[in-house]
Amino acid sequence: MKAIVGLGNPGEKYRGTRHNIGFAVVDELARRAQAEFAAAPVEALMVRWRERDAVLVKPLTFMNLSGDAVSALLRYFKIEPVDLLIVLDEVQLPLGKLRARPNGSPGGHNGLKSIARHFGDDYARLRIGVGRGDARRDLADHVLTRFDRDEADEVERMTVRAADAAETFITSGIAAVMNSFNGDPESPERAPKG
Repeated sequence: MKAIVGLGNPGEKYRGTRHNIGFAVVDELARRAQAEFAAAPVEALMVRWRERDAVLVKPLTFMNLSGDAVSALLRYFKIEPVDLLIVLDEVQLPLGKLRARPNGSPGGHNGLKSIARHFGDDYARLRIGVGRGDARRDLADHVLTRFDRDEADEVERMTVRAADAAETFITSGIAAVMNSFNGDPESPERAPKG
């Protein structure tokens, strides 16, 4: 079984913010699975995507405590970290760009730092570019803002593309995701196969 975990903050206040793009991607996957989120046996909402032998997860802990829910989920379902994909926002990438890696450091991301405290850095992650915004603005404030109206089309495209990448992870693994989705989204050789 694979686990796709979108990082974000729970509650209406945070819906549609840059920090919650992981939730938006998992919402898109749930739509494809034609399933509704329900309470999980850990502090999260989840969907069992039986046709894909996967669980789609939105932790209900706040971002800084994401590791609590993720580690409990892996223990409950007996999922190995190699079968986990964390989907998250990345301010160091321009809006719309994706970057998948099989492992790595948390960088400055508090969600990844929390996960690392529980079981290290050896799990796949899909970073979604949300842009840095005005460099004079506090980064924490920036990620908690909603996308601008003129970014809406790009946000929709990147959400669908990131969901495609997550599906590829489920069916083919992280190497296939990196081959098909890393880099410039407009590049024809980077377009998803199939």
